[in-house]
Amino acid sequence: MPPCPFAAVRFMDIRSHLASLLIQPLTSLGVETTADDVASLLTEPRDRSMGDLALPTFKLAAQVKTAPPVFCAKLAELLQPVVASDALLSGVVATGPFLNFRQDSAARAMALLRALASGTWGTSTEGAGKTVGLDYSSPNIAKPFGIGHLRSTAIGRALANIYTARGYRCVGVNHLGDWGTQFGKLMAAFEAWGEEAKLEATPILHLYELYVEFHKRSTDDSSWEDLGRDWFRRLELGDEKATAYWTRFRDLSLREFQRIYDRLGVSFDHFWGEAYYNNMLDDVIRDVEKSGLAVESEGALVVPLDDVDMPPCLIRKSDGATLYATRDLAAARYRYEQLQFDRFLYVVGTAQAVHFRQVFTVLERMGYEWASRCIHVPFGLIQGISTRKGTLVFLDDILDKGRDLARAILAERDGLTEHEKDVIAEQVAIGAIVFQDLSRDRIKDYDFDWDQMLRGLRPGEPGRTGPYLQYTHVRLGSLLDNYREKVGSLPEPDEINPALLQESETVALMAMLEKFPAAVEQAARDYEPAVISRYILDLAESFNAFYTQHKVITDDLALSQARILLVSGTRAVMGNGMTQLGIPQPSRM
Repeated sequence: MPPCPFAAVRFMDIRSHLASLLIQPLTSLGVETTADDVASLLTEPRDRSMGDLALPTFKLAAQVKTAPPVFCAKLAELLQPVVASDALLSGVVATGPFLNFRQDSAARAMALLRALASGTWGTSTEGAGKTVGLDYSSPNIAKPFGIGHLRSTAIGRALANIYTARGYRCVGVNHLGDWGTQFGKLMAAFEAWGEEAKLEATPILHLYELYVEFHKRSTDDSSWEDLGRDWFRRLELGDEKATAYWTRFRDLSLREFQRIYDRLGVSFDHFWGEAYYNNMLDDVIRDVEKSGLAVESEGALVVPLDDVDMPPCLIRKSDGATLYATRDLAAARYRYEQLQFDRFLYVVGTAQAVHFRQVFTVLERMGYEWASRCIHVPFGLIQGISTRKGTLVFLDDILDKGRDLARAILAERDGLTEHEKDVIAEQVAIGAIVFQDLSRDRIKDYDFDWDQMLRGLRPGEPGRTGPYLQYTHVRLGSLLDNYREKVGSLPEPDEINPALLQESETVALMAMLEKFPAAVEQAARDYEPAVISRYILDLAESFNAFYTQHKVITDDLALSQARILLVSGTRAVMGNGMTQLGIPQPSRM
């Protein structure tokens, strides 16, 4: 086979490419601008028959006080020889105030296929040598892993994956809720009604039941509260029995949490909980006092923040007890000492927005220049869900119910063993639940919807859901397997004829694939995994529109080769997007 005339073409971001070509002609016309500013002006024409990209010239023409149509015509004339010699462009036409560009479709297709085949499409070296820390999940020890912690876990893990794709070193920190008076209450309750057998068999459930019972009894008898405070005081003083209880409750809780993290495919680099910073608190308080920021107020130590319209940041209570702010100040200092981070993301609900503004402001006023790199990434609530446990919704219950619902649908499926159905049901449940969470803008509350989140699991069933993505990804894999079985190994990009990829659905699919790096960049910039969610949904729909109209494996070998490379690239991009979100990828469905 003769070499492909487009084999040397490499993919480049067409907007950036066009902007770089436009700078010299614009300068010669007297316009002062930058490539980034020009790239931001480029848009898609409403009438795609006019071209692939358009440059509105109103702002540019205004600089030189020329009518936009006249300015546009002059610019088009200057660009003609530049476009004629460019591999990715086939023409430029001035239409009134708009400069319309047309790409060379075959060169564009070849450049994209080569980029997809490289295995690095959607990745970046932007973060090379830089570190992003992330504080996320952070459940409370001795309490069930509730549905409320799903959002922090899912969003934090997705952001870590997205930033990894951008080239950053990501460090995940689980700031466990493992300190406080609630542990004294648990110790008092366990001493009174605890059962060893239950603690070993179902530790979290038993501890939660003890906690609930303690509060019932303390409502009628305040002496229980005194007993709880006494146990916690013993713990703070290092009492051997209290410390043994705390250590045991923490270890058992971590064991249960790890089981859930394993189900979700989530891992952390550090479990630095609240207790981890106990021996750092005195130093923090001393340094806040030395900075001159703190004042006494009714016996408590506070940092006034009324000049920035915030309540004072409480550092130490009148009884000498420390607070969340004290620990977060200590945690931030320790994290920077250990990680030297370029950015640290606190993936915590919107209810803590004022708290983090206070903490970051105090750090800034203490002179830490890196305080500006600490960023609160807030999110809304999950609403409209309940379980047999009452007000606290157990994530385990949600995962189990999702698995059982998916398993009931898969029971109808032929060609799968019972074991395969069990494995796939678990993958589908996790994919459905996580995707339902990440497909919403993180800042918004949303209603949990069982019916909606599992739509798309049945063939042909509509639904912009996790199962729909998983089913499409499986279909793509099946096409590749069929090709290898019937035709052979996949061709290299320079072995195919890109001019065969001209149908409207095919061109639309390639245009969607070109947008993946920009989607990853935006998701990182906005701390918004929903950008990736929406992108891969649109990609799945674009592929299915292509597949509905065009057979991939045909009697025409050259056409089959071109289309199968497009299928391979689509599967890779969809798989990368699903991986970033933490959506499992079943091999069969």
